[in-house]
Amino acid sequence: MKAFLILEDGHVFEGTSIGSTREVISEIVFNTSMTGYLEVLTDPSYAGQAVCMTYPLIGNYGICYEDMESKRPWPDGYIVRELSRIPSNFRSQGTIQEFLTKYDIPGIAGIDTRSLTKLLREKGTMNGMITTNENYNIDEIIPKLKEYSVTGVVMATTCKETGHLAGDGFKVALMDLGAKNNIARSLNERGCDVTIYPADTKAETILATNPDGIMLSNGPGDPKECTGIIEEIKKLYDSNVPMFAICLGHQLTALATGADTHKMKYGHRGGNHPVKDLKSGKVYISSQNHGYVVDENTINPDIAEVAFINVNDKTVEGLRYKNGNVFTVQFHPEACPGPKDSGLLFDEFITMMESRRK
Repeated sequence: MKAFLILEDGHVFEGTSIGSTREVISEIVFNTSMTGYLEVLTDPSYAGQAVCMTYPLIGNYGICYEDMESKRPWPDGYIVRELSRIPSNFRSQGTIQEFLTKYDIPGIAGIDTRSLTKLLREKGTMNGMITTNENYNIDEIIPKLKEYSVTGVVMATTCKETGHLAGDGFKVALMDLGAKNNIARSLNERGCDVTIYPADTKAETILATNPDGIMLSNGPGDPKECTGIIEEIKKLYDSNVPMFAICLGHQLTALATGADTHKMKYGHRGGNHPVKDLKSGKVYISSQNHGYVVDENTINPDIAEVAFINVNDKTVEGLRYKNGNVFTVQFHPEACPGPKDSGLLFDEFITMMESRRK
């Protein structure tokens, strides 16, 4: 069956329908990872977006449900050059086609993903529609595309009730803003007793449990939309409990302490982004998935300093706060892109909690 990707600037890509045949409007973004397509599909940070994979062959090792980063996939749509229909992997439990169909996610294969990616890089992220309707009216569609915006996605992706991973070490409160499973696992593997809280949990509720540390997760959407959550994070920050934040959590902490964020032209999404630790001079290969960034010019030097920068475009990749108990990163140390380059940040968080106990 034919499928079409229609962009808000009028470009139309024709390909083959994969997964669900329902029509969807979404923000179109691209990911440069060569592997890890299941982790991309199940990353809550993609809620409200349709993902174009730049690597030309996707699906060759199939689907292994054990590797999912959440209970379900979150992208609105999926865009690939070529979809492997015969996966080769002893762990495979099905194909991407079956996976997309199971979860009602529409997609399109057979289009020039290189051309689409170049277009998004030149013009910036755009909204688009995936449709199987060959009689589409582009004049009616484009106004709808321009009106679309990603909203309400943090509360759509967060857990609905408190969860728990038992451990005999430090008590960590993890605020789920759209968290990937491996954040809680990375803490639990280090012995932490992790309690996972919904994004709208009040700071008083978390602090009443006397946690040794607080973890703020990744998540989707515009950080400035999360006004209520920002207020609670400010209270957590003021509590002086050691705090570590990733991705959206990093942006919300910056907003809570007076800095600003802005939308990037096309964002960082992939498993090969180099970030430099300004203290040690080391460069880590990082996994990233974000369309917003903390504006360096708005950071109060009395409150925080830039700790990591992106080697490619010099944008802010992490902050160290002057109170000594808070640090945040834009990238994903739990995602193992290096594969273990930045996992030491979790160890640093453990050290912070140890120091507070003494």
